[in-house]
Amino acid sequence: MRRMAEETGSRRRPERRVSSQIQREVMQLILDRRLRAGAPLPTETELMNDLGVSRNSVREALKALQALDIVDIRHGYGTYVGQASLTPFVDGLTFRTLARRDDTDETGALAEILQVREVLEEGLVHRVAAVLTEAELDRLEAVVADMEEAGRAGRPFPELDREFHELLYAPLGNALVPQLLGAFWTVFSRVAGVRGWTDDPAPEVTVRRHRDIVTALRARDVGAAQRAMADHFRGIEARAAQESRGVG
Repeated sequence: MRRMAEETGSRRRPERRVSSQIQREVMQLILDRRLRAGAPLPTETELMNDLGVSRNSVREALKALQALDIVDIRHGYGTYVGQASLTPFVDGLTFRTLARRDDTDETGALAEILQVREVLEEGLVHRVAAVLTEAELDRLEAVVADMEEAGRAGRPFPELDREFHELLYAPLGNALVPQLLGAFWTVFSRVAGVRGWTDDPAPEVTVRRHRDIVTALRARDVGAAQRAMADHFRGIEARAAQESRGVG
């Protein structure tokens, strides 16, 4: 009887591992087996045997990893390796920004996001200035022209603004850059929507600032391009402050 209890206790000991540890083991399994996004994971039973844990422990770990987009649970089909996107980062940063609102400076958290994005883009401009071709600059200029046309027609053009920045850094060939910039962009858009901010009150200024960036890059003047980018962000920060005060 005592021996049976000892054996049972020995088998159950792995159960005391916390969920975070099991999550790490599942992630390590994905890495060790070199599973790519979309590849099927072992079944729950196989994971139970591989990890030495219960079905409930496996399910709890998988649900936590699904929230991080590391796994994709498709009910009735199985569990697959997720895209590991920045969606959880976006959700968390959006909540952080909205939750940090206070009476003295509700734009403080948003200003921090803009500052990080500004530093990132100024550094990226320095890199991309050396590789942009005339054809790529022409495409950027075409987007600015579309922005100008939309502004004259009284249409907001946030998607064109986003397209401009995506096109600007595409020549770098860095897959993380558009994802990271897109994450910051989405957070800003969500916060603006919750705050009820209005459309750009001075679209012609926004157009000019983007055109200044293209002009500086055509001249291969990295310093001017970085200054133009900084001016662009100063404008965004000023607008955010005005909206928060109800001015605009």
